[in-house]
Amino acid sequence: MGKPSAPAPPDPKATASAQTATNVGTAIANQQLGNVNQITPYGNLTYSQTGTYDYTDPHTGQVHTLPKQTATQTFSPSQQAIFDQSQVAQRNLAGTAADQSAFLRDYLGQPVNLSNEAVESRLFDLGRKRLDPALQERQERLESSLSNRGVKMGSDAYDRAIELNRQAENDAYNQLLLTGRRQGVQEALSERNQPINEITALLSGSQVSQPNFVNTQQPQMPTVDYAGLVQDNYNQQLGIYNQQMQNAGGIAGGLFGLGSSALRAGIPLMSDRRVKKDIKKAGTVDGMGLYRFRYKGESKSAPMHLGLMAQEVEKKKPDAVMERHDGVKMVDYGKALEAV
Repeated sequence: MGKPSAPAPPDPKATASAQTATNVGTAIANQQLGNVNQITPYGNLTYSQTGTYDYTDPHTGQVHTLPKQTATQTFSPSQQAIFDQSQVAQRNLAGTAADQSAFLRDYLGQPVNLSNEAVESRLFDLGRKRLDPALQERQERLESSLSNRGVKMGSDAYDRAIELNRQAENDAYNQLLLTGRRQGVQEALSERNQPINEITALLSGSQVSQPNFVNTQQPQMPTVDYAGLVQDNYNQQLGIYNQQMQNAGGIAGGLFGLGSSALRAGIPLMSDRRVKKDIKKAGTVDGMGLYRFRYKGESKSAPMHLGLMAQEVEKKKPDAVMERHDGVKMVDYGKALEAV
């Protein structure tokens, strides 16, 4: 009786190569699903294949050709016109800023003078614009008041009043120096920074805006675990093989048990396929099929028989087959299995 052959284990390199090909195909499909063209009133975002490149699997050395994708963003006609005009305006602003920046080389080379003398000088210049007219008006009112009260110019009372007024004027200027230094420094720095701020504003207006891309849904096609399927299939085949090996002795025993006296006596048994039903192959014996079956006319609850098919035995060992008077083929199991 022939033994079943064990399944060959999967080739790791071939399995890895097939798994990589599956992964690559799935990745390309996912990329195609995610490349969704977008059409909006402001512009379009389209994807296209603009070539290919080769990817070499580091494990197997297999080369895969992958598509090279390009995303193209375009404006609508009205938005394109606005964009073109803004580019012209920004170039003009950038040019103006470049021209003015030459001025800064000399301007920044002159340090800001924040010494007490310089600040006080500036405070006096700014303070006199407001204090001098007020103090002059106060002086005139005082002189008019003294005259109206009969105090003559040059008298002691007149001189004392004028001296007190001058002291008040000095106090006003001293208060200006004491409280106005911080303001004077800030105004000096503001005046210093004004041309720098103007040029900075021009430069900030010349920055090129980056295009904004819209996030789209990214559907993902799961990768088939090809290597796992190959291993599972091998495990199943190996399990069947092991079961067949365990049952091999039982099959042979059942075959030789179907009338051992008939086999020894060389009595032919009815084995014609035409008189059998519910036929299921159970294995092989010396290159001939071994089948479980019931004879036609037997109920489905009847036990299954185990035996050969006369038509197959006739091809391999024709001298072991004979026919009855009605044409039904018989098998002499002693001759059919004499070499087993």
